[in-house]
Amino acid sequence: MSFKIIVDSCCDLTPAHLKEGPFLRVPLTLRVGRSVVVDDECFDQADLLWRMKESATAPQTACPSPAQYMDAFDCGADDLYVVTLSALLSGSHNSAAQARMLYLEEHPKTNIHIFNSCSASAGEVLVALKIRELAGSGMDFTTVVSQTSRYINELETLFVLEDLDNLRKNGRLTRVQSLVTGALKIKLLMGATPEGEICKKGQAMSIKQALGKMAAMMAADEKHQGRTLCITHCNCLERAFHLKELALKECRFARVLVSEAGGVTTVYANDGGIVAAY
Repeated sequence: MSFKIIVDSCCDLTPAHLKEGPFLRVPLTLRVGRSVVVDDECFDQADLLWRMKESATAPQTACPSPAQYMDAFDCGADDLYVVTLSALLSGSHNSAAQARMLYLEEHPKTNIHIFNSCSASAGEVLVALKIRELAGSGMDFTTVVSQTSRYINELETLFVLEDLDNLRKNGRLTRVQSLVTGALKIKLLMGATPEGEICKKGQAMSIKQALGKMAAMMAADEKHQGRTLCITHCNCLERAFHLKELALKECRFARVLVSEAGGVTTVYANDGGIVAAY
């Protein structure tokens, strides 16, 4: 049975993954002031960062339409696996679910499952790679869905941001919390709840200290052993490799991947942000 893995553009797969694997990306749309940016292969991170700094208003993201997902479904594969960012953070999951319902009316024999990653960015990458591993091994559709769902339930996502302003402006962080951390120059160590909401995990006086706490937190979590760690960075490769070095020293991951932030992750992580999932 042939299969495809359809992801929204918050899934920060590397260019190598997109070339070698059965992946299709459905882009979200970004709006900064009067500018509209499609988060596709033509995305220019430097331009978006500049526009966000110049804009007095918060950047916004718009999820793909059901029609965009339906176009992706029409790829000729028997089994379709869709990975979206957390349903509590975006309408992407709901849009994909609507598309599935409409598509199956005309193509009832196609297998389609929509996975709510309950994460974003690096977390979505790991879910997509897990599906490729399972489906590529010849597992049937039902087994792939079951094992991937279990994997998502065990997934951990952590992140440290240089600037929390975009999260605050978009309602992902309270104004008081943002003002306090900004005034005191505190860096928050954030994470995701099992349901996919953003939560605070800790704080530090610098990004370096926050990354150290992140590595220590991962090391203390026994279930990380033998798993893959994915680190996504927003214009801060040096920080990503610093975290990778800490993880290799303190943890027992089977492998560590580093990827660059796409448009959606750039909006929320902002310049200097680090997202890690395992």
